[in-house]
Amino acid sequence: MKKIFLVDDNEYDRMLYKRYLRKQPELQNFEIYEAASGEEGLALFAQHQPDCVLLDYNLHDTDGLTLLSDFKRISPPETLCVVMITGGGSEQLAVRALNNGALDYLVKGHFDQELLAKTILHAIEKNEWRQHVARHHQQLQAVNQQLRDSLTELNKTRQQLQQSNDQLSSANAAIQARNQALDTANQQLARTNADLDNFVYAASHDLKQPVSNLSGLFDELRRSATFADPDESVVLQLVESSLHDLSSTIDGLSAVVQEQRQPGDHNAELVPLSAITNEVLQAIRPQVQESEAIVCADFAELPEVLYVRSNLRTILHNLLSNALKYRHPGRAPHVVLGTQVVAGQPVLTIRDNGLGMNLERHGAELFQLFRRFHPQVSDGTGVGLFLVNRLAQSHGGRIEVESEEGTGTTFRVFLRG
Repeated sequence: MKKIFLVDDNEYDRMLYKRYLRKQPELQNFEIYEAASGEEGLALFAQHQPDCVLLDYNLHDTDGLTLLSDFKRISPPETLCVVMITGGGSEQLAVRALNNGALDYLVKGHFDQELLAKTILHAIEKNEWRQHVARHHQQLQAVNQQLRDSLTELNKTRQQLQQSNDQLSSANAAIQARNQALDTANQQLARTNADLDNFVYAASHDLKQPVSNLSGLFDELRRSATFADPDESVVLQLVESSLHDLSSTIDGLSAVVQEQRQPGDHNAELVPLSAITNEVLQAIRPQVQESEAIVCADFAELPEVLYVRSNLRTILHNLLSNALKYRHPGRAPHVVLGTQVVAGQPVLTIRDNGLGMNLERHGAELFQLFRRFHPQVSDGTGVGLFLVNRLAQSHGGRIEVESEEGTGTTFRVFLRG
């Protein structure tokens, strides 16, 4: 219920204003508070936080402009709604009141009940609209900050790629200096690097083939070369680690680009969940066997869903892979899949007993690109959850997450909105 606060040291005027207000149908449900002095007005304002203050300029213990300044110290100026009542028709006083934060003014003795009600309602509406604009502005600022953060991440990724290339060049130079027998291999690597520039023409996924060539040459180098200095093996490990990081980053970027560049007219079809889950489990069978994972599925409530098959497979593949990748070191992974209908929406649930996450700390950035929350797991790229969320949203759906560190995580994918 909205509240109107009358601050006037004249009891007759306060009674008159209340009678005016009570006669207006649109104001009958408003609560009305009143104060007979500036001191009482300041205390009651802090207590009630009214929607509109009808403030008389001439008070026996202060003046309206001073009390208005006191109100602004209690309440944010952009939320303050004050209508100043002036005496004598002083235009200069009215201008000062408006410049100090009042939304409107009335001249005492020159308004009736209809003008009073209209002025108060207009001031409240103006204040509410001002707050709405302020909230919208804050939301725009948040979006702009997210865009700036994304740009920072992209720049950071480019720097990482450049650093990886620099490490490769340094490692090649060091190996060439120590062992002239590798000259032929280094020449092949240089030719491959030259070929790399020809392959990179539009999108990140075009880098995958040159990086694959680099990995093959490095494997050949390790098989064919011998090293007397133990430090050289450390250099080789650095090269191998850099290649792995570069390949993982490019794979992630390629997956993101591929998902974003897919045409939007894929046809949805009825997809049997058991069949596509078995298909995904077959694809990640080495990880399942290596981790001795137990995977259980119950799709009895909703055995099939209308969805783009490739997108559903990608969602399952990423969530199941993450459940195994981020498993708890002290126990075998136990993953439970299921479906249900919630408020008419098909929901896919995947629950694991893995490492879990601190959602209070990381929840806001859970689905952002290249965000990683378990640095001890070297295989993570920070791309999987981003893709899953993008695919769910592209179908009008969303994802809800429950997680506890050390206990596990539950993902609920609402497959369409």
